[in-house]
Amino acid sequence: MNSSRVQRAVEMACIVVISLVVAAGLVMLAGASPIGAFQMFLKGIFGNLNGFGEVFVKATPLILTGLGCSVAFRTGFFNIGAEGQFYMGALAAAWAALNLTGVPGPVRIVVAILAGFLFGGIWALAAALMKAKLGISEIIVTIMLNYIAVNILGIAVRTFLMDPAGSIPQSAKLDASVTLTRFLKPTRIHTGIFLALAAVLLIWFIMEKTSIGYEIKVVGFNQRAAVCNGISVVKNIIISAALSGGLAGIAGAVEVLGVQKKLLEGISGGCGYTAILITLLASNHPAGVLVTAILFAALSVGANSMQRQMGIPSAIVDFLIGMVVLLILSRELFRRKAGRREAK
Repeated sequence: MNSSRVQRAVEMACIVVISLVVAAGLVMLAGASPIGAFQMFLKGIFGNLNGFGEVFVKATPLILTGLGCSVAFRTGFFNIGAEGQFYMGALAAAWAALNLTGVPGPVRIVVAILAGFLFGGIWALAAALMKAKLGISEIIVTIMLNYIAVNILGIAVRTFLMDPAGSIPQSAKLDASVTLTRFLKPTRIHTGIFLALAAVLLIWFIMEKTSIGYEIKVVGFNQRAAVCNGISVVKNIIISAALSGGLAGIAGAVEVLGVQKKLLEGISGGCGYTAILITLLASNHPAGVLVTAILFAALSVGANSMQRQMGIPSAIVDFLIGMVVLLILSRELFRRKAGRREAK
């Protein structure tokens, strides 16, 4: 066990070193000093309270969507539709916040978040039912549903949710009574971060301490063994998909209520797709999702700082993230091949 841990630590250290070397080379190609770029990167995160707070603002939806993907992946349901579920959750939350004017503000916030959870869950449930009942690949269905969700939101902000006082395709601004409270001003940190942290604890408890979580993991590990032990594969795929989509829907609701304070196109910023990478790097573990999401958010904030101050393209960070994912997946591939050779 100890030797295995040491080997993993060495492998991760090698990946980090390779990434740093490649990053330095890319920065030099951009005509800047690697040391200066790294200093500006850290300054963007820790140089002031705004930068540090922005990390948690960006991490909040990543944590929620990452948790959603992790639940689905645990049961073998490869949910690639967190982006669409995010959009549907944002749309539902915005509609509730804008139209339920007779409901008190705090209650309306809860209703809007629940609406986001419900519509995100339903959007994922459609793919789960197609997989469970018809054997249709959930990967294809969820990807197609992403495009449908994006266009439904686009129609909404141009028709029934469009701000009547403006000409831009976006909704009216939410009333202050239905927005999530900000703290640590002047940062944009809002109470949605506590909702994300609570979700991490809840998903950990469900997956590790309840019979539902046990059944979900068994179905994901071996569906045939699950059936032989009286565990319903269809039921658990549906539960995990609904929970997965619901969490992504809450992420959309939180983004509307806590950050944008209105509904507009492109509201996710690719959060649903980034969540897939976060989940893979976190090995589907809730605590891993939390840490990885915060690291991703910090990379984004630091990269934007480098771009503003030194003109270094922030796309360098995206390139490095993709490279790290490929290195980690390659490591797992070689490990599995080595295991098969030893077994033979």
